[in-house]
Amino acid sequence: MKPTLLEKIALGVSGFTALVIGAFILFAPQAFYAGYGIILGQDASLLSELRAPGAGLAGCGVLMLLGLWRHAILPVGMAVALTVFIAFPVGRLVGLAMDGMPSGSVIGALVVELAIAALCLAAFRRRLGQSTPHRFAA
Repeated sequence: MKPTLLEKIALGVSGFTALVIGAFILFAPQAFYAGYGIILGQDASLLSELRAPGAGLAGCGVLMLLGLWRHAILPVGMAVALTVFIAFPVGRLVGLAMDGMPSGSVIGALVVELAIAALCLAAFRRRLGQSTPHRFAA
């Protein structure tokens, strides 16, 4: 099954967002986190620990975007989009509950992540609700 226009929009928005943010963290973590008011310094271990998930997020973004052009990868792209954009807000909400209120920039990121999660859920709801074993069958 070909993706609908809403599915394409959701994959495009989620994939582009994940790829750009992941690449920014991978190649310029100090600049990225400075936008949140976090000063990282030059600790090679800390930078490595931040670059690694940045690369993972960028890779997830590539998978989401590939789902736009390769129908065989569409189910993977959808699953990755839902996983990333539900897991990130959940992690932030756990942090909010356990650590207190973060900066306004972090709250802004939470709002964007929730919006993308809602878009993905709305776009993929038809496939999520299918009762066949191959729910995400392209």
